[in-house]
Amino acid sequence: MPHLDSDLLRTFLAIAETGSISAAALRINRSQSATSLQIRQLETVAGQALFVRHGRGVSLTAAGEQLLPVARNVTTSLDIALADLRGDRLEGRLRIGVSDDYSRATLVRIIAGFTSLHPDVELEVQCALGTRFEAALETGALDLAVFEVAEPAAGDEILRENQLIWMCGRDSDCASQAVLPVAVFDHACWWRDVALTGLEAAGRRFRIVFTSESVVGVRAAVQAGIAAGLLGTHEEPEGVAPLPGVETRYPSFLVLRRGRDAHGPICDAMCKAVGNAF
Repeated sequence: MPHLDSDLLRTFLAIAETGSISAAALRINRSQSATSLQIRQLETVAGQALFVRHGRGVSLTAAGEQLLPVARNVTTSLDIALADLRGDRLEGRLRIGVSDDYSRATLVRIIAGFTSLHPDVELEVQCALGTRFEAALETGALDLAVFEVAEPAAGDEILRENQLIWMCGRDSDCASQAVLPVAVFDHACWWRDVALTGLEAAGRRFRIVFTSESVVGVRAAVQAGIAAGLLGTHEEPEGVAPLPGVETRYPSFLVLRRGRDAHGPICDAMCKAVGNAF
């Protein structure tokens, strides 16, 4: 009788979570052709398509959505059983910071992915402005942190490359005003410095009309049409467009950084969970 192979289920999960066969192939250390072959084998067993192919990648069919929680439960149970048999169950405490401008769904994936495999590890999670994490890592107040930087440091794991660009509401009159209303962070940080320095270099007069502790607040102000703001191009929030006359793009990197004394299997396991989530 046909059966669901756990190796095929892991490949299925990698594609479902990354949204593309090429990205999944990198995660599971297989070639793209081998990854595609495994999914064809799984779809043959299932008797129907699990993914819809499109120009930007793949998305789950109804059957794929049905299989997704089953695949997660099966592979997690197998991993836990193996850890118990080998005596590899982790115990201890880990302190991690995650920049609060990332979605709750991403944070949920990190926590769920880690705690399902390592239920005996006590997690202390801080969601705050990313500028606070660098000092916390240096002092040992945090073990790991996920946040945006202008330039990665030695040892950083780059989770995503991004570009920052000035944006305004699509139906806003911000761009036509003689003095540009802007939204920025209310704390001194590299993102705020880049934003204001860029406007000065472009010769645009501006006034700060909105401040926020996070990207979420700046994004909301831009979408509402009350101000222009520096946002990441990966976000593509609805109702916004590039600000005319200020076309400069600034590099930004989402990184996973370890504290100075953050070593060992618990840290390694969390780094793997973070990498999978992003």
